[in-house]
Order: sequence, then structure tokens, then C-alpha cells
Amino acid sequence: MTYDVDPLAPHHDGSPAYVGASAPALGERVELRVRVPHRPDGTPGARAVVLRAVRDGEPAITPAEQAAGDDAGAWWSVTLALVNPVTSYRFLVSNGPADYRWLTATGVHARDVTDAGDFLISTEHRVPCWVADQVAYQVFPDRFERTETGAPVPEWARPVAWDDAVVHRGPEVPFQWYGGTLDGVAARIDHLERLGATLLYLTPVFEAGSTHRYDAVSFERVDPLLGGDAALERLADTLHERGLRLVGDLTTNHTGDRHDWFRTAAADPASVERAFYRFEPDGSYASWLGIASLPKLDHASAELARRLYDGPDSVVARWLRRGLDGWRVDVANMTGRLGAEDRAHAVAATTRRTMAAESPDAWLLAEHGHDATGDLRGAGWHGTMDYAGFTRPLWCWLNGGSPDGPGLPHGLDYLGLPVDIPVLPAERAVATMREVHGAIPFTVWQSGTNHLDSHDTPRFRTVTGGGTSGGTDLVGAGRPGHLVGLALQMTMPGVPVVFMGDEIGLTAVDGEHARTPYPWHDEQSWDAPTLAAYREWIELRHRHVALRRGGLRWLHAHGDAMTFLREHPDQTLLVHATRAAGPEVRLPLAALGPDPVVTTLVGPPARVVADELVLPGEGPAASVHLVSSGGPGS
Repeated sequence: MTYDVDPLAPHHDGSPAYVGASAPALGERVELRVRVPHRPDGTPGARAVVLRAVRDGEPAITPAEQAAGDDAGAWWSVTLALVNPVTSYRFLVSNGPADYRWLTATGVHARDVTDAGDFLISTEHRVPCWVADQVAYQVFPDRFERTETGAPVPEWARPVAWDDAVVHRGPEVPFQWYGGTLDGVAARIDHLERLGATLLYLTPVFEAGSTHRYDAVSFERVDPLLGGDAALERLADTLHERGLRLVGDLTTNHTGDRHDWFRTAAADPASVERAFYRFEPDGSYASWLGIASLPKLDHASAELARRLYDGPDSVVARWLRRGLDGWRVDVANMTGRLGAEDRAHAVAATTRRTMAAESPDAWLLAEHGHDATGDLRGAGWHGTMDYAGFTRPLWCWLNGGSPDGPGLPHGLDYLGLPVDIPVLPAERAVATMREVHGAIPFTVWQSGTNHLDSHDTPRFRTVTGGGTSGGTDLVGAGRPGHLVGLALQMTMPGVPVVFMGDEIGLTAVDGEHARTPYPWHDEQSWDAPTLAAYREWIELRHRHVALRRGGLRWLHAHGDAMTFLREHPDQTLLVHATRAAGPEVRLPLAALGPDPVVTTLVGPPARVVADELVLPGEGPAASVHLVSSGGPGS
């Protein structure tokens, strides 16, 4: 039988099952392990395994030794000396001159390949130990829950009723003010707890000139419309008392044109703040994507760094002291980059150093809408919003979007591209996932975030074929695909982030449309089966360490089905997902280890027939199965 992903391929990844140190230091020696299953006829899958690591720019070769074996395969072991801050490595797996295979982070290749997909170990990348166990919940503060603050309404705000439709096109978009507050968020923490969320991520809360608040007028004060500084501190205290964490949102790429710094800079060419921005002799200035109201910061200024992210008096450090457990950095991919200058890595490293000095366990997450791999190897961002390696390929695999959506004549646009969202088979979606994740250390993948959608995108429910009204999908048209995506979000490496309202079936055709006020007072509109599914899948993730901290080994990817293992020294789980009904998927039992016992935990049951595991062809569906004796080290 031919498999698009070979379930009997040799495997290694950066998880604890395959790497003997979770936080290796420069100069240490680390044990690396490779699992080589036997061939279908029972003969060994390799006669030799060789480690090739790049040391000081030159390949260093070390033969591995067979450390253990069983009826299903063999474990090979080798020691890697870490002499560089980032070490790339791969394995040659050979069974003779006609069997020449390189095992890299992107898979197995029967030919020479570039180093771009090699495994990576970074001695500089240190992830806070709590991050991998989180399930995050994203809130757009103006639209979650309102309370009275007594703050005067600024001239830019256009007050509207909570049930008024969101304006998502035209000049009024940033100014619709629904009146959500931080005390309103605090009043609804019970909802987060019942859902199973352990971390709250807030989009910006600093005073600004819009409801999205990415155009800050100051980083010194929380917007009075949200309740001010005291409200943020009350929220942080309430979350921490209940064992939840809080992450804020900071714009390091730009400010608003009414920011205190920019006003001083524009008024006084001799001011120190003038160097915070990119002014031309004629008084014009660089701005984000040419939007004049968002002037771009110039990170050549040491004083800007001191005020914003460098040292204990910086914005980054002060708000950690006032309750934040980390930062999500907006437009991190463009921060410090303009023309010939590129200070992005320096900004990330300095921000990380400041956070580590203030709070060693603080988490630093980068927004990056495309390939972020070049920014994720050193002591900078802990991880990124994984649009490239999770959201985009998942959208392409589960796309069932409305054909009459207003994004394009034939449907929704594809995350900023003026084309319909593609419809791709599993093997192509998985190829993208493997290529993106193969270019970064495993710890970076694990500390990034997995989004089905966000405040910047259409709702996933709409992508999978739900309604486009901006409300809930009452008939559940998009529910099956939505719930398959949910299952993958909760079972893949990375921190799952639920955007407020996804759990009750909200729909929307673009990011602005997605910022719908939460319908607390209209529970009849909530999709109860979807809410129940979110609670079930989140609870499953919390219950099983392999889903939070295990590696990932692909077993199958073709057409309408994908299957993978999450392997941890304490547990192995098999995840199977289908986007449509189709033929059963049959996998050799040897791929699971010796004498595996497979127990279905969630979804359609699997069965063993002779020497194969048979996974049902029901769909759309997702299932999780405990492999009780076939995990690493058995």
C-alpha cells in the first residue's frame, strides 16, 4: 500500500521523547534519539544512522548506536555537543547504497537537500515553563462586556447600542464605540473558567483615538473608557487569584499621530522625541503602510528604546510590574525595519532581556502574518502567531466558505490576498505545516499560538461554510468543519487561542466584522453544541500531557483525512481528522510501536484488523485514541 506520508518512516523531533534536555546550555552534550520502524516485511529499517551537525560552519559527523529494539522497530542514540548558540543537525538513515535517506525536520528525503529544513537546537531560546499548558482566550475589550466608568466620551467616539450592527467598511469602522470595559471583562471571568481557558489575551488597552487602540496616544495610561489603570490592575488581580494569566498587546512598530511623543516631535525639531520617528526635511514622515495617522517608530534612538522596551523604566517592564504576564507585540515583523535598516532582531532581543530581568517567566509573543522563521531562532520572540504553519493550511483544507461573501465575487479573500481561499487536499496542507515548523526549533513551535481566526480575520465558522451575518450560525451550517478545526487546534503543538465568540458560533466576513459585541443577553442565539464541543476539546487538552508537551509524528495525509501521533515519554495519543466522508484509513500497527493497545477517547472508534489499525471514514469528524503500549521508550 502507498502512503502519501509514510507511517513507517524514521522519526525524530525536538520533544522530550527524542531530545534528552529541555533547556540545553552552550557547551553541554545532549542525547538525541531516532525511532526507525521495521519495514513491512519485519526487517530492520536501517543498518546505520549517522548524525550530521553543523559546528562552526562545518559539518561534523557522528555515528549513532542502536540503543534498544523491539518487534516494531529500533531506537538509535547519539550525543550532540552544543558548541554554537544555534545548532542545526540531521540524520543519515541507511540500509545500503540503494537506501540513502536524510531525516530532517521537514521529513525523510531520498536525496541530498539543503540545510533549510534541518532540526535546530537553540541554547538561547528559553520558554517560560507554564506556556505550553495554556489555552488562551482573546478579547477585544470594547466588545466583550460593558460597565459604567464615568469617563467623558472623546470626540472621535460614535456611541452605539450593544445590539447595533458592526460597521466593517468605510471611515466609521474605527470609531464605533460599544462601551466594553475591563471591569466588564472581569465580570465574565466565570465564562472563561467554564470554557477551560487559562490565559486572557487583551488587544490594546492604552488610551488611543479608536476602539481598536493600535493608534496609542500614550503608553503611560490605560484608556479611561476602559476604566483606566486601576481597572487593569483589578482585572489582573482577579485573574491571578483564580489561577489565570494575562497578556497585553503593545505596538512597537508605530504610535498614533496624537501620541504624546509624536506631538512633541512634530512641534519641536530640536526635541529628543524627534529622533523617535522618521522625519524628512520637509516635515513629512514614515508611517505604517503609508497610513499617516500611524507614524513609524525609529529604533535607532537609544532614548526611544529606554522609554519603550529597554530596562526597568520602560513601558514593557512597568506594565509587567502592574499585572501583565507577557506581551503580544503588534506588527513585530516590521518593527525596526525600513529600507536598508533592519533592527528587528535587536528590538526583540532587548525586549526579551528587559522582560527576563523584570519577570523571568514573562512570555513574549510576536504577531507575524507570514513566514516568521527567520526571526525565531535566537533570544528574541518566544514564538509567533502561527498564521503560516497553522491557520493558512488549515483554512485551505477545511474551506467551505460562503460563495456569496462580499470579499470577492466568488467568496472570502485569503488572509489579505485578493483571491478566493484555496481548497487543498490534506497532503498539501500538511506539506506546508511541515515546511514552516521544520525551519524553527521545536521549542519555538510549542510556544507560538494556534488561531482558527482572530480580530484581524474572517470568522473560522464563516470560512468553513457558516453564515455571514456577523451573528451566530443558527442552523449550524459551518459547524462540522468548524469542530474539526477546533479538534486540530486543541491537539497540535502550540498554544490554542480562542477568539471571543467562536465558542458560540459567531460568524463574520472580515476582521472588522468579527469584532462583534458578545451577545450575553441573547443566549438563545448561541450554538449550544459548539459551546459544548469547545469545553470538551479544551478539557481533553488539559487532561493529556502529550497534547500539550508531546512531539508530532505524521502517519497519514491524503485528500480528506490526516492522522498524526503526539508522543511524550509519559503518553502517546493518535489524532485522526476528516473533512468529509471517505474510505477508511489503514495504518500498519508497527507504526505505533510494539503490540499497541489502542483505546478511543473521543470520536468515532478505531479497530484493529490483523496487523493494521483501521480508522473510520466518517466525516467531517475528529477522534483521539490512546496508544497505551506503543509510545517512545517502550
